[in-house]
Amino acid sequence: MTAIYLVRHGQYDFVRKGKLPGWLPGIHLNETGRLQAERLAESFRDVQLEAVYSSPLERALETAAALAEAQGLELVIREPLGEVRIGTWEGLSLRAARRRKLWPIIRFAPSLARFPQGESFVEAQARVVGELESLRAAHKGAIACVSHADPIKLAVAHYLGLPLDQFQRLTIEPASVSLLDVEHNSARLIRLNDTHAAGPAPTG
Repeated sequence: MTAIYLVRHGQYDFVRKGKLPGWLPGIHLNETGRLQAERLAESFRDVQLEAVYSSPLERALETAAALAEAQGLELVIREPLGEVRIGTWEGLSLRAARRRKLWPIIRFAPSLARFPQGESFVEAQARVVGELESLRAAHKGAIACVSHADPIKLAVAHYLGLPLDQFQRLTIEPASVSLLDVEHNSARLIRLNDTHAAGPAPTG
């Protein structure tokens, strides 16, 4: 059995602009996010990880780096752990996105949605699950995979047998940890969206 810790990256400022980041480069953790990364690393002090894997996007790498350093491991970048590819929607404001004909499909029938010049949720789920299965086959202990909200939700939905059209019912917050115990013929969800390490939201 492989224990797969699915870690969402910490907070960042781009989302406060009301825009969709996708795979845009140069989006880094903010001060709160960096603190969350440190707390996440500390929260794993009683867990012996075999490996730390990360999406190639900066906000994930910066979160994963703190964990890998605390564990004395080399950080390994895995492109399939990256965010859903939203194509021409990168940098689009949420206000503009909500006016697109694709928006209600994304909300209510995501299995039918494909982002323009991007990928579908079906393809994104297959990509992420395929990567996790490859990593599961390579490890029999515990591993951490630092990724993004939708990829983590898509993976959890798959292992729970939840229809893709219901994956948005799951919540994955910044700096949260979810844990799956996966074997070749079974999977158990041990933790979901555990934000204990994220700490309280800053005030002022």
